[in-house]
Amino acid sequence: MVQVRVLVVEDEVIVARTIASQLNQLGYIVTGTASSGKVAIAKALETKPEIVLMDIILKGDMDGIAAASYIREQLEIPVIFLTAYGDVNTLERAKLTQPFGYIVKPFTIKDLQIAIEIAMLKYRLECELRENRDQLATLLNSMSDAVIATDERGIVTFMNPASEALTGWDKEDALGTEVSKIFNLVDEVTDARIENPVTKVLREQNVVYLGDYISLIAKDGRRVPIGDSASPLMRRPDRVSGVVVVFWDMSERRQTELLKQALEKEQEVNRLKSLFISTVSHEFRNPLTVIQTAIELIELQGNNLSDAKRKTYVKRIQSAVQTMKNLMEDVLFMGRSEAGKLAFNPTPINLDVFCRDLIEEFSLVENGLHEFVFTSNNEFTEAWMDERLLHYMLGNLLSNAVKYSPEGGTISLDLRCNSVEGKVTFRVQDSGIGIPAADQSRLFESFYRASNVKLIQGNGLGLVIVKRCVEAHNGEISVTSEVGVGTIFTIILPLNTEFSSPETDE
Repeated sequence: MVQVRVLVVEDEVIVARTIASQLNQLGYIVTGTASSGKVAIAKALETKPEIVLMDIILKGDMDGIAAASYIREQLEIPVIFLTAYGDVNTLERAKLTQPFGYIVKPFTIKDLQIAIEIAMLKYRLECELRENRDQLATLLNSMSDAVIATDERGIVTFMNPASEALTGWDKEDALGTEVSKIFNLVDEVTDARIENPVTKVLREQNVVYLGDYISLIAKDGRRVPIGDSASPLMRRPDRVSGVVVVFWDMSERRQTELLKQALEKEQEVNRLKSLFISTVSHEFRNPLTVIQTAIELIELQGNNLSDAKRKTYVKRIQSAVQTMKNLMEDVLFMGRSEAGKLAFNPTPINLDVFCRDLIEEFSLVENGLHEFVFTSNNEFTEAWMDERLLHYMLGNLLSNAVKYSPEGGTISLDLRCNSVEGKVTFRVQDSGIGIPAADQSRLFESFYRASNVKLIQGNGLGLVIVKRCVEAHNGEISVTSEVGVGTIFTIILPLNTEFSSPETDE
């Protein structure tokens, strides 16, 4: 057994000698005895015992409790109280000194040994715990990541310097405060408050991670983009005794992401510009070649040109000019749309009449090559929409249906108005070649054309224009298609778009 150095503080001389004798018998080293609190402190400073046996009731100005408090706090020496009696107030005072045990008089030598051994064990464990705690605190204080710890009620019990810097709270002010006042989070996109991760951990008793684009609101109102994790501190497998939150500043990373996104966007814009120029140039080149060839043939044949051939060449020229005109309109439309100057002028319109006129227009142009069918639910069909954009929208869908359907195929336009919900649904259906599933998600991208239509004339702007017209009406468009069976485009618009914010061409 390791010899423990003991100081005995007892104002009864005979009792003090008896205790000293018993300690010697047990193999302990008695560093001295003292009969008052002041002498006890002096002896403790002089002899540096490892434990003090302290009588609670001492003669003089300083009783055993006051002396024990000084020795415990200033000299960090464990104290065991010796007591024969004591009132409630005295015992409550004694507890405040955090004694390592009590020995009630009269006691046996065995009682003395047990009390000292238990006290020394508790003291060694306390020293190890304090050392581990100090090491942990040093580690946490030196971390670049911010750390906040709470108890089971969400009250802050620890903050490291990094967390003070990010939150703007001093540790002294934060300790004892409810964590949500210090760790206040918002969604960067919606600006909505985020549930505090400590609250969530206490409820779910699991590790919690923050989502993307979350900001901490510091004490001074600053917003700091952060990432974090919150973990439960378990006292027992089934009980959370607190939560530790680790978080870090993501400002630099977020700035890097924004710069990267800006660069990628600029590159994409430049790519689209190049694609736009090359595509439009190519699309203009085809009708120009047709016009040039027709004119050259007319010049070469001169007076030998028959009326039939002349009409054929003129028709080719007119068709090419119309193609160029249509392409120019599409390009101008896209230009206005990209610049945010797409004119939107809603007016009262009877959708049933509008759709019937549109179907009749296509039937006349196609002259029996396709069968056009119009259906309506015959309900109230008055609406407030931009007639020009509506013509662009449905006209382009019907043109596509014609272009990609075989001669004799059926093309239908279905109109359904729901005055209760304030919505109208247009559905354009064909029995054409269909769209491969892999292409359907990209149909509304500029100049994108499905993989099975490359040999059919088109510039890839029609559906983009349709989508812009739908968006101008605050509506939605969707597509379902099966290769070899046909395609259905569905557009849902509000019946009254009078209060949309119109842009102008000016």
